[in-house]
Amino acid sequence: MDLRQLEYFVAVAEERNFTRAAERVHISQSGVSAQIRQLERELGAELFDRSSRTATLTVAGKAALDHARAALASANAVSQAVGEVTDLIRGRLTVGMVIGCTVTPLFDALASFHRAHPGVEVSLLEDNSDRLVQALRDGSTDLALVGTATTAPPGLEAVTIISERLVAAVPPDHPLTARRRVALRDLCAHPLVCMPPGTGLRTVFDQACAAQDLHPVIGLRASAPDAIADLAARGLGVAVLSESMAAHYRDRLTALPIADVTAHALLCLVWRDSPGPALRALLTHARRAFGTTR
Repeated sequence: MDLRQLEYFVAVAEERNFTRAAERVHISQSGVSAQIRQLERELGAELFDRSSRTATLTVAGKAALDHARAALASANAVSQAVGEVTDLIRGRLTVGMVIGCTVTPLFDALASFHRAHPGVEVSLLEDNSDRLVQALRDGSTDLALVGTATTAPPGLEAVTIISERLVAAVPPDHPLTARRRVALRDLCAHPLVCMPPGTGLRTVFDQACAAQDLHPVIGLRASAPDAIADLAARGLGVAVLSESMAAHYRDRLTALPIADVTAHALLCLVWRDSPGPALRALLTHARRAFGTTR
């Protein structure tokens, strides 16, 4: 077996699909399939159950996955160690970004990092915050911009980029516009438009409702603030957004502070401790782009 086969195996295991894995490693699907078959022959066991559209790990595949990841990490560490003594950073980084969050300083950081370290391949993926945090923990992602309800998820390092309170956003003809602020219980008397579960903003809102034993009706949910605002502006529900999100739509929505939700929704850069040289360099560019020295 060789490292290329292990890379393809890990890609299929994480993507759970041969086509997506092929796109990720930039070769044809038939090439990925052929290499996986060769690896299976060398190991004497099938690694994937191919009986459905989803590529599911067999018992043997599950047993091999952590070792394959460790082998790839070790090989990358060799390259990084050589790079450190030759002042040349190489390798590969995967950066995650919560769905629906277009934060230009992150793109600025990636651009400046690429110019400074062209030998590092950077890939960007979008997902909800919970899955990105899990991807950091299992090593498939190196750095992520996530929404959280706490400063740092347990076991990870983090720096807070944005910390804001939640607001309710309603169109001009909505009954709630007669108020300067709204209580959570009164807000929950109306259909709501929210972010999906797994996002930091939704986690703050759900925890606040649970603390008061409230059971809101989430009429609609969307991952992008633009979609939430459009739905609310059409009278389909009260939008639950952060202060800065709601400010973008002040021409058609009125933002009302939620008086009894004091917890803030946080947007954080998160990574595992003991980062390698490539990630340390990217963090330097990210801190500079976001204007933080922490």
